[in-house]
Amino acid sequence: MQLILHNRDNGRREAGLTLIELIVTVAILSILASAAVPIARFQVKRQKERMLRYELWQMRAAIDAYKDAADKHAFQTKVDSQNYPPDLQKLVDGEDVQGKKLRFLRHIPIDPMTGNDDWGLRAMQDDPTSDSWGGQNVFDVYSKSDGTALDGTKYSDW
Repeated sequence: MQLILHNRDNGRREAGLTLIELIVTVAILSILASAAVPIARFQVKRQKERMLRYELWQMRAAIDAYKDAADKHAFQTKVDSQNYPPDLQKLVDGEDVQGKKLRFLRHIPIDPMTGNDDWGLRAMQDDPTSDSWGGQNVFDVYSKSDGTALDGTKYSDW
């Protein structure tokens, strides 16, 4: 943006910005930047929530696949386990089925809300809202984050 001024004294042309124009431009840019910061934070939180939903879905699908395979007698499980895996690491390590390793997860995912792979676990025998794991088997997983989602629910309730 150039402003051309005519100097009445000698007829010369001067190009440049006045101080007021510069201050107005900086003020407008500051307002736009301050509006962009909350939007960026919102987008980051939304992306973490998507990742959390995906990681929970992936682990729950692996738990279900383990149980389905055990129900079909592909491998032996403990009698009191109700054919659920004993822990998440078993889904990664897999089970021997006819000389081959049957794995259900490549790795234990990282909880995007807590930043580690320490997930809350529930056994089939545990209360559905329990936050302590009985240790018999892994029936369900949840985030140990005490944060609240954009929709107002707790991450630990997902």
